[in-house]
Order: sequence, then structure tokens, then C-alpha cells
Amino acid sequence: MEAISRKNFLIQMGLMSTATLLFNGCNFAGEQGESLNSVKLDPAKNGEDIFSYIQRNQDKLDFELYRKIIGAANEFKEGDLTLGLAAADEESRRTARELLGNTKVKAIDAHLIYEDDLYNLVQQTTQIPSSALQEFTLGELKTFILEQPEAEIKRIMPALSSDVIGCVVKLMSNEELILVGQKVFNPLAGSKIGSKGYLSARVQPNSPTDHPDDIAWQVFDAWSYAVGDLVLGTNPVSGDPVSVAKIEATLYDILQTFRLEETLSNCVLSHIDVQAKVEQSQPGTTGIWFQSLAGTVAANKTFDVTIKKMQKYTKLRNAQYGLYAETGQGADFTNGHGAGFDMVLHESRKYGFVRALQEQLKQQTPKGPQPWVHVNDVAGFIGPEVFKTREQLVRCCLEDTVMGKLHGLTIGLDICSTLHMDISLDDLSWCIEQVMPANPAYLMALPTKNDPMLSYLTTSFADHVRIREKFGYKVNDAMWEFFKELEIIDAEGKPTEHFGDPKWVYYKFRQAKGDSRSKAKIDQEASLQLQKIRNRGVSIAEGYGDQIWDLDPQLEAEVKKLYEDAKESLWTPMAEQFANSIENALLITTRSEDRKDYVYHPESGEELSFNATSKLKKLRQSWSAVPDVQIIISDGLNARALMDEGHLKPFLITLKEELKNAGLSISTKNLVVTHGRVRAGYACGEHLFGTSRGRQNKAIVHIIGERPGSGHHNYSAYLTAAPPKSWSQKRWVDHDITRVVSGISDTALDPELAAQQTATILTSLLKKDFRELKAMKSA
Repeated sequence: MEAISRKNFLIQMGLMSTATLLFNGCNFAGEQGESLNSVKLDPAKNGEDIFSYIQRNQDKLDFELYRKIIGAANEFKEGDLTLGLAAADEESRRTARELLGNTKVKAIDAHLIYEDDLYNLVQQTTQIPSSALQEFTLGELKTFILEQPEAEIKRIMPALSSDVIGCVVKLMSNEELILVGQKVFNPLAGSKIGSKGYLSARVQPNSPTDHPDDIAWQVFDAWSYAVGDLVLGTNPVSGDPVSVAKIEATLYDILQTFRLEETLSNCVLSHIDVQAKVEQSQPGTTGIWFQSLAGTVAANKTFDVTIKKMQKYTKLRNAQYGLYAETGQGADFTNGHGAGFDMVLHESRKYGFVRALQEQLKQQTPKGPQPWVHVNDVAGFIGPEVFKTREQLVRCCLEDTVMGKLHGLTIGLDICSTLHMDISLDDLSWCIEQVMPANPAYLMALPTKNDPMLSYLTTSFADHVRIREKFGYKVNDAMWEFFKELEIIDAEGKPTEHFGDPKWVYYKFRQAKGDSRSKAKIDQEASLQLQKIRNRGVSIAEGYGDQIWDLDPQLEAEVKKLYEDAKESLWTPMAEQFANSIENALLITTRSEDRKDYVYHPESGEELSFNATSKLKKLRQSWSAVPDVQIIISDGLNARALMDEGHLKPFLITLKEELKNAGLSISTKNLVVTHGRVRAGYACGEHLFGTSRGRQNKAIVHIIGERPGSGHHNYSAYLTAAPPKSWSQKRWVDHDITRVVSGISDTALDPELAAQQTATILTSLLKKDFRELKAMKSA
């Protein structure tokens, strides 16, 4: 960054915001405890399958070794290493693949790697394979899929279990996965979406404040580039039904105004319970229903999802738009539900779950077009603990595309990365180029690669234009005709003078509304709205560079500045001078060896060092009376969020005043944690409050730097209260009873206002009894 203040930088880029991100709860990663051991295998004998190998080496069926062999057959990924399932070397990987390739389909189906009610459902909705298919080895099945035409592959697909599909992709090279992707297609009824040679887009109009104008204008922006033909899908900041209903109404109004209700759907990606409530209050406005899904019963509890719940909601989806699921390799184990088997099989079982729901829809609607069901694989959103390199990200996208297609699903991709992965903006473009030959059904689409709310990198409108030009992919026919009517595309399919002009789309929108004002008047209104939107931190693309698929040079420069700022923020350590300047600071560390270890191995930042526990013991012994509140300050993923002038100090001063006014006692020491994750705060609470007597709740306020990417240098305050008995049980206190105030900075949620909100929420939490806390955990 040049010598320019962050605030002036944000003002120049139009990213100043007054956003208040106040969440009601957190659903983050659960306890992991996975091994970092890799799998070393002795060579196999000629023709030996997995089970004869295990019998020869163990004299019994060892399911742990079974899972390790199947996991070791995967291409290397960081997540499998964390699970203790990655091959130690290429020789072990070749051995695992040789054993798996020699194993018969019926043997995989007979020896479940993990059994629960979800996989029982998958089995129940998988056809019984023919005797010939059962006798196939996985190697022979791979050959069949690579050599046979689509019709023959589709003939056996309904009889392929999720575990068999997951195993067979392990045997394929990237080039072989692309070959399969190029010949198996599952288009949505009455459309070309998911067909060969077509690439659709989910417009992802996200807003840091859920502002309807931010959302609507990103739709207008997408359509100005002839992008967006599958779904208008917003990730909401708030899951409150009233807020979700406003967004649904905004999106549905756009579709209604342009008479596109039967061409594409709207969707707000809140919990499916919330969407159902909104549908009751605003019938017909919710479009397709969304839900994140996991690969086991236990993992789905993270999303407050059960099989019965999904089946109940599926019964209600008998019109054109059915269900939209999101999944992603690594989500299960980072939510504490690795269950001893690898990420590929977890992902495949998710598709089996979606296939089961799709089969239910088919039985419900035996006549007429089938309701739309599609799945989006969000690859790369979690971070380097799952995928560290661009090659791993590409491999995941190709595996998941093929697994989805072999399950008979319309599958799209969110080819994305977090800003703490070793993947640059150019790397992400490279990944897109490597994956696109496999012809997934759709990708995400935003004005730039940088999501203004989720702070991660994904595909932009410009990426879609470039991909269409390079690979010859088309947009759904009905929507392409609409783009012609909109005069964005001419009769020959070429861009017009209005290409890349969202104000023109807004003008057409107002005309469709019956607005008789002149274009000049409407343009003036549009310009004022765009200025306000950009001031709220939302980019809107206009025009293009040398080629129609190039971002406008000024906008491209802004995106690169944000990226560079995020990388600098991520790797900037908490300065010792700053830490010592915090009033009454007690400096402690976690088990992370350094910043790199902290970023790449999140679990290391959750556990306290031995020296830290010793310091906490001394602090506890120094108390004549146990305070109500302990304040903890951690660097997190952005120490600059704390160190920036006007950030931490006014928050602490106001917070302590508010807590004292509420009659609460505060520890005399502020714990300052280097390389601290959110769970490091719970560990501090366990050491400080776990040996206390009495039933009165004790609380922590954990202030921590947020994931960078927005340019605001935000931090959050995590608020947790529990009785000493609960603090005494390791890991009982966790995210499920925590509340968080997010987006705190001098350019977003004002620190003093955030401190007031923090005190109000914390006071409420301290009053909760144990039954209420248990209810929070069960929810």
C-alpha cells in the first residue's frame, strides 16, 4: 500500500460503510482432534484387492486400515492429511489405487466405510445393481465410464452407490475426469441449463447490510454483461425472517417486472426453516429453496438439518423450483464430524442425499416436468486447512463435478478461495481455465472476484464473458433471448453499445414498471443510487477494458488493492509494542509456532501453550473474588484490525464503562493472545472459571481480528457466559452458546456503539440459567 490512510483509501474506493453485522449465534467448526499422521502402505501382491491385503497384513477385517487405504487413494489434499488419511508418498498412493482398482463393486457396497441413517437412505434410493455390475472391479467400472457413451453410463448410474462413485473418481486422472464431465449431462427440465455446451450463472448479489438497492443493482449489473440465467441467489447477513422476506421480495419483483418468473428463480440462502416461514407470509415469492447439506447425520446437525426435516420440506416443493443444495469438501471434518473417512467420500454421500431428495420429488410429481433440483459445490471457501494450493482446488472441482454428474444431478461450482489461501487473483483465473473443460452446469457471478460481504474470491461477470468466448459455452436459450430484448446482445449474438451498462438495464426496468420519465431523469436517479451503493462497500462493474471480458482498469486496480491489503493484513503480526501498550495486559500465546503455522493449521491456535496455562493459573490464584467478566484480546486473522488507530481503545473504554454501570465486575488484567483463534478464548475461560464455586455465570468477551478482504480491518467481539460447572468441562463451552458482534471498525460498526451492543448482549447472557444454555446447545 502507498502512503495513504486506510480511511482515505476506503473513501477513494467507495467502501466506507456503516454496516452493523450483529449475529444471533455462530455455527463454526466443531472439535476436531484429528491426527496428522499419513498413511504408509507396503506394496500389494499382484491382483490383490483391499480386503485380501488387509487380511494378509492384519489377519482380520481392520476398518481403520480399510478407511486409510481408501483415503490414501486420493490425490493429496491438506484436509485428508489433517484427518490422518493422506498417503505418505506416491508409492503408497499407487498401492492404495491398485488395491482399490482390484476391489469389486459389490465388496465396496457390502463393507460400509461408515453407517448411519443418511447412508441407509442413500442405499434405499440406489437401485440394486445387476449381477454384471456387482462383479465389476472399480478399475473395470472406471474403464466402462471412460469408454462408453452417455446413454450406457446413464443406464447404470441409478445403481451406483455414493461410495462406489466416490471410489471410482479416486482412480481417475484430471484428464480422465474432464472426459467424463464432457459427456455426462443432467439438464434441468424445460431448459438448457446443465446441457452440453451450456454454462449458466447464479448471480450472487450480496450486501454487507442486506440493503435491497445493493442487491437489485448487482442483478442489473449482471444482466448488463448477459450473465445470470439460473438463480438470483443472495447470501443474507441476517437470518431474521423479516429481513429475508425483504430480500426475497426485492428479487422476485425484478423477475416479475421483466416477466421472468418461469425462466429463472430467486433465492435467499437462509436456513430452510426461515424460507418456509417467509413463504407462509409471502406466498409464491421464495423461489427455489436452499439448504447447506452434509454427508452424515451428525454433520447435518451443524446446519440444524435432519433427514425428516428435508423430506418434509421436499414434500412442499412440487412446482417448477424445487431444491438448491450447497456442499463442499472439508466442511464435515472442519465442523468436527470427520468420522474417520476422507473428504471425497463425505462429498459423494452429500450428493447421495440430494439424489434421494430428487427421487422423492420424482415420485411426488410423476406427470409433467420435474421440479428443478441443483447442487453447488463450494470448493475452497474454508481455507488452507482443506486446500492449500491451486492444484488441490482444481482437483476438488473436477472430482465433485464428476461425482455430481454420476449421481444424476445438475451440479455447479463455486470455484473460490479465501484470502488466507496461497491462491492469488491470477491463480484463481488459472483454476477456472483448468476446470471449465469439464463443463459444470454453472458458476457463481459477482461484479468482481471479491465478495463484498463474505470476503472471499470467486468468479466475476467478466470471468463468465471470458469463459464463453474461450470455450464457446452458451447461456440458457430463454435467457439469451431476454438479453436480446434488453438490447444488451444484438440479433447476431454480439454485444451492443449497452453491454456493461447497468444504468441501461435499470432504465429498462423502470420502463417495464410503467415509468414515463425521460432516460436522462432515470439516469440521474441511477447515478445517485450507484454512488450510495459504492459508499456502502459494494462494487458495481461498468464498461470493460481492452476486451469485453476485461474489468474496467480502474475497478481492476481497486480489486487488486483490496487483495494486497488483505494479504498484508493476514501476515502482519501483532506488534510487541502495541500488545504492551494495552492497559494491564497479560501476554500469552497459543501452541502455534508462528504466523504460518497459525494460518495453515487452525487447530494450533485453539490450544494454549504451557506457559500460557501457567500464567492463567497465577492470575486465578491472585483473585480474592472471581470477577464476572474476563476480557481477552487476540490477533486473529487480522492484527491490524486491533492496531489501527481508533479501533481497540475506544471499544475497551466504552465496554468497561457499560459493564461497570451494569453492576458487573471485570478482571483487572486484559489477556492478550498471540496467534489466537476463537476457541483459545474458551480455553482461557476453562482455566480461569472452571475451578470456581457457585452457580453464577461467568463470562468472557473475546475481541479478535476478522478474516481480511473488505478493506475495513474489522474485528469481532465473541460473547460467552456459563456457570463454573460448565467451564470445568473441557469443550462444553463452545460456539453454540456464543454470540458475536461483528464488523467493528472506524469505517463500519463504530467501536463505541459496538461496545454498547456488546454490553447489552453480555448482560443478557449472564442472566441465562443452565436450562437455557442447554437449549442453546441443542438448537
